[in-house]
Amino acid sequence: MPARPEQLTMLRALAETVGHIADFAIDEVADIRLALDEVATALVSDAVPGSELDCELDYGQDRMKVRVTGVTTSKEAVAQTGFGWHIVRTLTESVEAVQEPYDFLARGYRTTIDFDWSRWNSRPRLV
Repeated sequence: MPARPEQLTMLRALAETVGHIADFAIDEVADIRLALDEVATALVSDAVPGSELDCELDYGQDRMKVRVTGVTTSKEAVAQTGFGWHIVRTLTESVEAVQEPYDFLARGYRTTIDFDWSRWNSRPRLV
C-alpha cells in the first residue's frame, strides 16, 4: 500500500479482519490492531515520498507475527522511545526494528519492524 497516512485505515481493517479470522477475542484483536497502527504510523511518518509500506501477518492458534517494511528518510530505524514505542512493547511479546544501509534507488533506508503477539502476553502485567 502507499506509505501515506490516509492508508492506515486500510491497514487497521486488515489487522482486524485477520485477527477475527484467527478467532482471537475482540480485546486481543484490538491489541494487535493498536500495535500494528503504532508501528505503521512510525514508518509512514518518516516514509520517502511515493514509497510503499508492506505488511505481512502470520497467525497460529495463540499467536500472530507481524512484519511491516517501508523506506524511511531517517538514518535511525525508528524512534524506539516515547509513548508509541512503549505501547508496542507493552502489547507484544517481542518487537525489533532493523534498518538496511541507504539505498540510492529507493532514496532511503529500507526499514523493517517485526513484532510477535501471543495470547499469553495479552494478560495484564506491570510495566
